[in-house]
Amino acid sequence: MSDAPHPLKIGNFRAYFVARLATTIAVSAQAIIIGWQVYGIARETLDIKQAAFLLGMIGLVQFVPLFLLTPLVGLVADTFERRWIVRGTSALLTINAAVLGFLTWSGALTLPYLFVAAVLVGVARAFSGPAFSALAPNLVPRETLPTAIAVSSIAWQTGTIAGPSVGGVLYAIHPDVAYGAISAMLAFGLLMLFLIGKVPQPPVQKDRHPIHRVIDGFAYVRDNRLVLAAITLDLFVVLLAGATALLPVFARDILHVGADGFGLLAAGMGIGAASGSIWFSIKPMKTEVGLKMLFAVIVFALAILTFGLSRNFWLSFGALVVAGGADMVSVYVRQSLIQLHTPDEMRGRVGAVSMLTISASNELGEAESGIMASILGPVGAVVFGGVAAIGITIAWARLFPELRHARTFDPKDHAHTATN
Repeated sequence: MSDAPHPLKIGNFRAYFVARLATTIAVSAQAIIIGWQVYGIARETLDIKQAAFLLGMIGLVQFVPLFLLTPLVGLVADTFERRWIVRGTSALLTINAAVLGFLTWSGALTLPYLFVAAVLVGVARAFSGPAFSALAPNLVPRETLPTAIAVSSIAWQTGTIAGPSVGGVLYAIHPDVAYGAISAMLAFGLLMLFLIGKVPQPPVQKDRHPIHRVIDGFAYVRDNRLVLAAITLDLFVVLLAGATALLPVFARDILHVGADGFGLLAAGMGIGAASGSIWFSIKPMKTEVGLKMLFAVIVFALAILTFGLSRNFWLSFGALVVAGGADMVSVYVRQSLIQLHTPDEMRGRVGAVSMLTISASNELGEAESGIMASILGPVGAVVFGGVAAIGITIAWARLFPELRHARTFDPKDHAHTATN
């Protein structure tokens, strides 16, 4: 184990890491800008609750294609070469961003264009998510995999949560600067993907009907209660307590800090997530992984609750930093369990199920936030989500003792625990 090379010393993984980081930052930055533009256009004619509802619908239209395509995209990732899947989706994202930039520059941007762009992002992410996740284990030896998961999480989680800060700051400079930078990052990520050399592809199960192979992925997650617990806990907590969709509302109409403050608020969770992911890349978690995940989720919910109740900008910012760090613990445990417990020939399909839950918690969570904000107001929606997330965590600790008792990521340890 001590002789295992660090994944970043492996050329293919370095190119993968840079590509995933650049792409995820760009997509996340674009998402926050789309939200700001939707809310700004909507507030020209609608009140706060109505505009917040429309903001939530952006998340819904990104989730629908992922939901509809999930049975297909995992099978695609396990059948076709994963490098070309992520290259194709990156090309689509690059073109989409460039078109949005042109429409913004020309003054022709409207709400329908923004919603169409959101749908295309949802389609691209549906195919790229499982392929990206399944590709990483093919780039490193197995003894390096736990560290590679942590390092890959730096790219994905940092990009997902820190990307909005990049988008907010760039948009505050000028919308044209923001879209130009996003398009450039996506193009650079695409270039990095073309630097990844030939990697092993698992053999296709020709003796199994494609429909049966799709069902196998869902059945695996259902039957592995530890993986099921980790996936569903993260799903429901972020679905209920995610606050990022309402950041434009808080920045503009509650904390009154405008686009500049909006960019800094968006950076809060990224700072926490980046700190956590860097820590795990240096010192991977080895013991009491289940209890640590449960504790981190409670901390996340309390931080979101604090953000919802705060009227002080810096307290709100600090709460988001804490939430980002706690969320990184949950992501790290979930991703490690999935990668280390899943055979390579099934990683695409299991990754698709995981991607569905991630998107449900993020994009569908945005819709939930918008709907609840239209009923309870933005503050009431965030407070309700934080309290509900604490209740869900307590319930999951009782419903899934496997998660409470998980000591390490090693499947053999869990099998031994299950027999005692």
